[in-house]
Amino acid sequence: MELWFFFALGAALFAAATTILTKIGLKKVDSHLATAIRTMAALALAWVVVFFRRTAGGIAVIDARTWVFLILSGLATGGAWLCRFRALKLENVNKVTPITKSSTILTMLLAFIFLGEPLGWAISIGMVLMGVGTWLMLELKKSAAASTNTGKAWLFFAVLAAVFASLTAIFGSLGVTDVDAALWTAIRTIIVAIVSWVMVFMTGGQEKIKTVDGKSWVFLLLSGFATGISWIFFYHALRIGPASLVVPIDQLSIVVTMGFARVFLGERFSKRSLLGLAILTAGILLSSLLT
Repeated sequence: MELWFFFALGAALFAAATTILTKIGLKKVDSHLATAIRTMAALALAWVVVFFRRTAGGIAVIDARTWVFLILSGLATGGAWLCRFRALKLENVNKVTPITKSSTILTMLLAFIFLGEPLGWAISIGMVLMGVGTWLMLELKKSAAASTNTGKAWLFFAVLAAVFASLTAIFGSLGVTDVDAALWTAIRTIIVAIVSWVMVFMTGGQEKIKTVDGKSWVFLLLSGFATGISWIFFYHALRIGPASLVVPIDQLSIVVTMGFARVFLGERFSKRSLLGLAILTAGILLSSLLT
């Protein structure tokens, strides 16, 4: 098994930890403000790693092409977050989630089109299984929060969120080749932090900073550190492995997240959801291990 697989798996594990830590820390905090706080923690960690590894000097040798893809990757991440939050504001999670989750399948297609990565029978069948599994994991009951008629605007923003998330991986794969993964993450996170704080000031969230309690600060900062580690692992995996295989392995964070949610949060899942998880996992493993 190749080295990129273990870095992608590490990214998935820390991404799952990020979700659980954020869920705990978000209870009494505005979501935009929480995102900005997490991003600052990830930014600090990334630069600590850069200076510890003494790779900051690599900034001087980054060429114009790499800078373009680095900036585009950061903007795509910020765009994905903006669109996802907007979609969730207009419609319930059960409708928005399947659209945003399709970013994995879209990334695999874009990697085939723009990166020339192979799309054999295993990847193709795996994509179908991932789509079916994700659909089965959805709760189709309408929530009270989604009782208002918001038209199709939510669908537009959800699709954009999926597209931006896919572009994040593609831009990363195109630009990270000659750049240390930690340095790439550190520079890119500056852009994401700017976008996050713009979100905060646009919604007036900066006035709520004083209301964040100590427990929330701890879990949000831990979430940010986990995010930073996950990103470093993810971009190192992209640097040495194909995007069409790295991204599905990173998607295994769904499996770990559900396990963590059961153990640490006491959440229970329906038989339909567990069946969907099993099919989704089969699709990920098929497309990643049998190619």
